[in-house]
Amino acid sequence: MNAIDQRIKELQLDLPAPVLPVANYVPYVMSGDLVFISGQVSVAADGSVITGRLGEDLTVERGQEAARLCALNLIAQMKAACDGDLTRVMRIVKVGGFVSSGTNDSDVDIPKIINGCSDLFVDVFGDAGRHARFAVGSPSLPLNCAVEIDAIVEIEN
Repeated sequence: MNAIDQRIKELQLDLPAPVLPVANYVPYVMSGDLVFISGQVSVAADGSVITGRLGEDLTVERGQEAARLCALNLIAQMKAACDGDLTRVMRIVKVGGFVSSGTNDSDVDIPKIINGCSDLFVDVFGDAGRHARFAVGSPSLPLNCAVEIDAIVEIEN
């Protein structure tokens, strides 16, 4: 077992199977040593989805849980792109976070919600998990999910 898989085990995380696209796109595209991973939504390994809007239906804590699910799905896509070897992940370069929220985003701590993903990346990958990012509110997201996050990842070829 490699170091990253061991770390995932230590954190008692269950990595889901990579989620298949729901429309006309691919889960990730490789260009040189970069992997561009399509937005992953807040769906659990059992297929359940955290839905709703932050600030209306969901708490910040539930939003962070949704962002962690997105992170697990992103890691599953990374693993697929790396032919099963997560030690090839050199750095999480950038994360883009979308949070389903109402018209008054000032009532929702959107960056704190996306920290659910960012913190998990650092927990799993250490300093290589630190990344640039954006975090914005959105009036709606696919499948009525609470959070959607995409990523750009540098891998070792």
